[in-house]
Amino acid sequence: MSEHTTLLQSNEFGRVAVLMGGWSAEREVSLNSGAQVLAALCDSGIDAFAVDVDRSELTNALSGKCDRVFNVLHGTWGEDGKIQGLLETLNIPYTGSGVLASAVTMDKHLSKTLCRQHGIPTPDWSLVKSMDECVAAAREIGFPTVVKPACEGSSIGVSIVQNNEVGEAYRLAANYGDVIVEQFVAGAEITAAILKDQVMPLVKISTPRQFYDYDAKYLENSTQYECPCGLSSDLEEKIQNLALEAFKRLQCSGWGRVDFLLDNENNPYFLEANTAPGMTTHSLVPVAARSIGLSFPELVMQILSTTVEELR
Repeated sequence: MSEHTTLLQSNEFGRVAVLMGGWSAEREVSLNSGAQVLAALCDSGIDAFAVDVDRSELTNALSGKCDRVFNVLHGTWGEDGKIQGLLETLNIPYTGSGVLASAVTMDKHLSKTLCRQHGIPTPDWSLVKSMDECVAAAREIGFPTVVKPACEGSSIGVSIVQNNEVGEAYRLAANYGDVIVEQFVAGAEITAAILKDQVMPLVKISTPRQFYDYDAKYLENSTQYECPCGLSSDLEEKIQNLALEAFKRLQCSGWGRVDFLLDNENNPYFLEANTAPGMTTHSLVPVAARSIGLSFPELVMQILSTTVEELR
């Protein structure tokens, strides 16, 4: 760990609240991430404590009790700008992106729209509000097609479907709000971890499952993470540049992760950006960090240091 980070530990971090849990569909993942982040902070000498976020008690749990926040809430309310707005109101520095970036990146329709406007390729999609609209959009985009919630993470509510499966997929995704029908890209999934505007080596994900779903992300041991990713240096650099461009166009800051799909001709397509990525043993940012010699505690401390260095 660098001398600069050690100095920040002793003089500037103060008491750190690790926000985890919450009430989104990603609660269990968040608790897992939060426990590991908390342990790393404590092992690094930080005065840190856990806050399992409760809607009615959150302000009391934070106000006057911490100097900064390490946010490991995943999904709605934790990554969609709401918790960020509260922390801004309480004048508490926090990890991750600000209110606007968090809100936009959580909404896949908005983030894809913004990326396409800036020339960043993304699979064709349609935002649908009803079963009939979903069926019509799927037929227009073509099968197989992806049906998923517009504002969820961890592949919750996502289905890859054929013609006769659209109805069931819509009902599943609609449990989480608005629904997107998206072009299916039959290729590798690639992810780019970003820390302080630096893109780490890419990670290539392989799973024997139909796609990189919730089980493949958090439960299965058969998922493979390749870092180095095995792509040509030119293609890796191209994807890294696209990732940083998307990160900046979405006004993200501090740290995050940008996900891509490759088609059969190795053309990259922006999938989504994550402003509070997972920090579990299966998570992708720690995998990328290890490839550049950054241990998990060092990664956590680097992320925490953005609460001192970032000017929102």
